[in-house]
Amino acid sequence: MALLPGTIKPASGSRKTVKRLGRGNSSGHGTSSSRGGKGQTARSGGKSRTHIRAFRPSLLKIPKVRGFHSRFTKRETVSLTVLEKVAKEKILITPAFLAKAGVVSHPENGVKIMAVGVLTKKLEIKDCFASQAAVEKIEKAGGKISF
Repeated sequence: MALLPGTIKPASGSRKTVKRLGRGNSSGHGTSSSRGGKGQTARSGGKSRTHIRAFRPSLLKIPKVRGFHSRFTKRETVSLTVLEKVAKEKILITPAFLAKAGVVSHPENGVKIMAVGVLTKKLEIKDCFASQAAVEKIEKAGGKISF
């Protein structure tokens, strides 16, 4: 036999015939095309649960959200020591003044004065919340506070 391009064949056993699925009953694989019985596993996309295994690590990376987060905004706190440094004698202190001085960043949330430190200046405070001890210290220094 002559060696021509049309006569060249691969070695026997080196090539395997492809399993032709879904080509009718005569193909030798039955009506379900070697996909088993009915139900989810017979459908496309309804195979194994590998998608759950792939999803799990991404779930574990998400940090757990715990605790309580209030929907209300918190008032910014200012101590009497800060008021002593910022304010001059006989001046009106408001949330806008404190924001301009750089003590408070969000005056619209409200400002609360805490009784930390000593107050010697006579101050007039308006539109600020204050603790009871802070009110006593402000009035003791000769100042007044109004809400």
